Amino acid sequence: MNNSIYPCLWFENQAKTAADFYCSIFPNSKITSENSIVVRFELNGFPFMGLNGGPQYQFSPANSYVIECKTQEEIDYYWEKLGANGNYNKCGWLDDQFGVSWQIVPAILDQLMSDPKRAPKVIEAFMQMTKFDIETLLKA
Repeated sequence: MNNSIYPCLWFENQAKTAADFYCSIFPNSKITSENSIVVRFELNGFPFMGLNGGPQYQFSPANSYVIECKTQEEIDYYWEKLGANGNYNKCGWLDDQFGVSWQIVPAILDQLMSDPKRAPKVIEAFMQMTKFDIETLLKA
């Protein structure tokens, strides 16, 4: 059995606009099919579906997408691009202009958090941050 699993993002009526927005930000991204109700697209090669389903449901931070970044430049890029016309939150979280929640995190965070002596200092440092700063975390 080889079933595909991919997220479906429910929009009121902005699925195509959102897909275009996301495809403009992520490398290796494209719209693969579209009609008036469903837009299928790939972000960095991973499949997504956007659904124009009406106003019944809204996005919430209970479902978020994590982007692990190797460099501060990557963090800065995704933070600015995805957060444009959205809302910035604490600890690397943001809601984009469509209400979709993203976590823009340094890839090194897991390694820093796995060190029991360093972890409390790292947590204390990132709890003060909105956008993650890798250099500050490394100094913690």
